[in-house]
Amino acid sequence: MHTNRRNFLKLSATAAVATAFGGLGLGCTPKAEAVDRAAAMDPKWSKQTTSICCYCAVGCGLVVNTSLKTKRAVNVEGDPDHPINEGALCAKGASIWQLAENDRRPDSVLYRAPYANKFKKVSLAWALEKIAHNVKKARDENFTHLNSRGQAVNRCDTIASLGSAALDNEECWAYSTMLRSLGLVYVEHQARI
Repeated sequence: MHTNRRNFLKLSATAAVATAFGGLGLGCTPKAEAVDRAAAMDPKWSKQTTSICCYCAVGCGLVVNTSLKTKRAVNVEGDPDHPINEGALCAKGASIWQLAENDRRPDSVLYRAPYANKFKKVSLAWALEKIAHNVKKARDENFTHLNSRGQAVNRCDTIASLGSAALDNEECWAYSTMLRSLGLVYVEHQARI
């Protein structure tokens, strides 16, 4: 096939247009799940409320669509009227909907007993009871009332806490207050690491 400059430019332009507009999904039909979700965001069927993203200290604004029928979140997106993010969200903020509405969320805990070589599934209630028992035992055995100079310190040096980035400021305050009341000194947060 003989190609001259004009035919080469025509072919290049056609390839560029096909590449640019080929991924838009023209002619595709949406999944039924997406259609149901979009219909649920109709103002007749949902309520919009504003909130704040819980991941970091920036405080980006969110618009949460809640279904009036099921009382569950249908969609979360950036608030265009918010002065901080003006509708934009980071990757974590864009996926915040999955915190509450996630069918892949674990409903049990994997526990490995001391000296065991395999994990076993246990209920969340059992795991919380075990954690509370271990915290009380460690605190009771290692609580320091007075330091070497005889000064009151009331602390527990054998337990440390590393907080989660999924907590908002109010939850962090309540969590750190609880930890300080136990006498913990080593309290850290994941966002600062």
